[in-house]
Amino acid sequence: MTNLKGLASLLAACALPLLAATPANAGVDSHCGNYICVMTAHHNRFVQDITVTTKDGLPGTLRAYWGNYHSPRVNAASHRWQVGYEQAQSKLVCAGLERDGRSIEDGICVTV
Repeated sequence: MTNLKGLASLLAACALPLLAATPANAGVDSHCGNYICVMTAHHNRFVQDITVTTKDGLPGTLRAYWGNYHSPRVNAASHRWQVGYEQAQSKLVCAGLERDGRSIEDGICVTV
């Protein structure tokens, strides 16, 4: 247990300088629905990555989209897309989940 506390303290100490160096317009936002959570790291409208996870840990077909961007569909319980793309006219990053060919949840969005 002591080692875990020490590791947590070390990680927090390492992360502090990174947070201080983050530009004021950078953000990490997330939103959860009943079955999935979508998280995005972005700088203004420049989306750096999108992560979608299932809340129950069961695999399904995940995808993410915004504006002209539509991610490939992946069969997983969690997936991270490295995007590196700016969509100037889009204010939302959204995600969806399908299982057994049915849409379980769609339109879970975070504001960019």
